Amino acid sequence: MTKSVSENGSYVEAGEFKRDTNYITTRITADGRDGYPVEPGRYRLVAARACPWANRTLIVRRLLGLEEVISLGLCGPTHDRHSWTFDLDPRGVDPVLGIARLRDAYLARFLDYPRGITVPAVVDVPTGQVVTNDYAQITLDFATEWTALHRPGAPQLYPQELRAEIDEVNLAVFRDVNNGVYRCGFAGTQDAYEAAYDRLFARLDWLSERLTTQRYLVGDTITEADVRLFTTLVRFDSVYHGHFKTNRSKLTEMPVLWAYARDLYQTPGFGDTVDFAQIKEHYYVVHADINPTQIVPKGPDLTNWLTPHGREALDGRPFGEGTPPPPPPLTERVPALREPA
Repeated sequence: MTKSVSENGSYVEAGEFKRDTNYITTRITADGRDGYPVEPGRYRLVAARACPWANRTLIVRRLLGLEEVISLGLCGPTHDRHSWTFDLDPRGVDPVLGIARLRDAYLARFLDYPRGITVPAVVDVPTGQVVTNDYAQITLDFATEWTALHRPGAPQLYPQELRAEIDEVNLAVFRDVNNGVYRCGFAGTQDAYEAAYDRLFARLDWLSERLTTQRYLVGDTITEADVRLFTTLVRFDSVYHGHFKTNRSKLTEMPVLWAYARDLYQTPGFGDTVDFAQIKEHYYVVHADINPTQIVPKGPDLTNWLTPHGREALDGRPFGEGTPPPPPPLTERVPALREPA
């Protein structure tokens, strides 16, 4: 069943798309300075596999082995203008929080919460209240504040000596790529769209040049920077190229970025968090002002994500001195792609 534009809300801006970046900045820290100390079993990460910002938290949680200490609630791929909903659970109710809408956790803490109800969000299970939806800080805190609960062999995703460079790369990637695709898709004028389009592909060309001689974005191991870029690249051909009109080139037509994205996709912790069916359903159904028929494209062929990438020749060490994560829990597994014929 599809939803009307009025039920989903409008996404296209009058001119240039400007993202609301005011989030709940409360943090969960080792010392509990904001009133929320790191504790196993206390918090629930609420995410949606469709959302690139939430997908980051799923990857980092997997890589660091936090599945046993931070539980996971998954919303369905579509939502209305009011809230993400737990459509995937029996009777549409999250089994731990006992709520049907993520909005309920926001209102439990802020009676008149004035902004959008976004994923990812971390919820305090004992009170049922949202703690934070600051997606950028959530993954950094997973990497730096939850270290006592990381799995043996967890990688260093935000190492102290590389933080300045990671932050610099992340800022450029957020502005021109992560948010850049939305600035294309939600632009309300030709000029705004073309400016965003030009910035997006200029940055993708810059990234291609950077990755020509190094396997990962910063240093020789996977870092937070790779996680942030991957979640946009993995959606590029399935969604952004057509739906958001980012059509100078498909990802598959950008050889360096295509090989880099396949390298990460085939790395444990990355591709095993990606559900292409949910990704496509989310964008093509929810953004009904862009796609009023709400028809979800049948393509593209996805088996090419499993083809050899050849990036091993660049000698990077995916997990540094660490090890790959084990397979995801059975309850968190996504549909597997078939090996190409």
